[in-house]
Amino acid sequence: MIKYSTVVDVEKSPYKIGYSDRMMFVGSCFADNIGAKMRECRFNVEVNPFGAMYNPASVAAACRMMSQAEPRVFTEKDLRRHDGLFHSFLHHGRFSDASAERCLEGINAALRTAVEGFGKLSYLLITFGTADVYRLKNGGETVANCHKIPASEFVGERLTVEEIVGEWSALIEGLREGLKIVFSVSPVRHLKDGAHLNRISKAILLLAIQEIVGRFPDRTSYFPAYEIMMDELRDYRFYADDMLHPTAVAVDYVWERFCESYMSDETKAIIKEVEEINRAMNHKVFNSSADSYKMFLEYTRAKVQQLKDKYPQICISV
Repeated sequence: MIKYSTVVDVEKSPYKIGYSDRMMFVGSCFADNIGAKMRECRFNVEVNPFGAMYNPASVAAACRMMSQAEPRVFTEKDLRRHDGLFHSFLHHGRFSDASAERCLEGINAALRTAVEGFGKLSYLLITFGTADVYRLKNGGETVANCHKIPASEFVGERLTVEEIVGEWSALIEGLREGLKIVFSVSPVRHLKDGAHLNRISKAILLLAIQEIVGRFPDRTSYFPAYEIMMDELRDYRFYADDMLHPTAVAVDYVWERFCESYMSDETKAIIKEVEEINRAMNHKVFNSSADSYKMFLEYTRAKVQQLKDKYPQICISV
């Protein structure tokens, strides 16, 4: 058979994700994409409690806060008002609000939930997007999001491999022994500074992760999402209109490759059952009073109950 693309070899993970596991995705918007697929398949998963984050330093800071016994409480002193909204430099713009009280309510509620669940995690899945960071000129704080505040207030830097490895090694050593960490690099390109510097940034991330996994082979692993997108799905039909982000088809393909590596045959069989139920639940109804629809709904409820009886840990209801 003629091959029309370079197939990336994805090693089978020695440990397998199951429905009894608790997971958290932290990192770039690509973490949002794969985390959303896990949610669709009814896994017990939390995705980006701080919102999408792109650089390893900010991701490490978030993980460090979530791993504490008691959650930090953010106050109005931690916010910056700009263009009519209150922002946190540690959070994505989805938390920003015209009301400082509402902004803090969302931030603190998300962190409380994350801290409560962090100690029970089986897997922490980390996606780095860029090695470039921005620090506030006043105070030197590394920000996760600039919130369109004037560039004159920040200084840009590029993290080194050694800085990333050092920070993450210290973080991993302080985390619970049984926690498995899966690293990946987002295939989404950061082209603000040009294609060449984007490649350098991605290379730094790849080298850093290789070193981290080498130091902690029993606790960490690497999933080649970046390589799959760059080599197997290099055609632009797999990119959205901005020519930077993957399409839904591309995300589905990377998700399938992830399942091949990290899911057991039993888990993949359950996923198929869940997908069948999801299709039934998403079915558009034109006459909800029809007897046929009522029978269809009862059948779907019975299928859900059968699945929950067999796998009580599955997060599904109808």
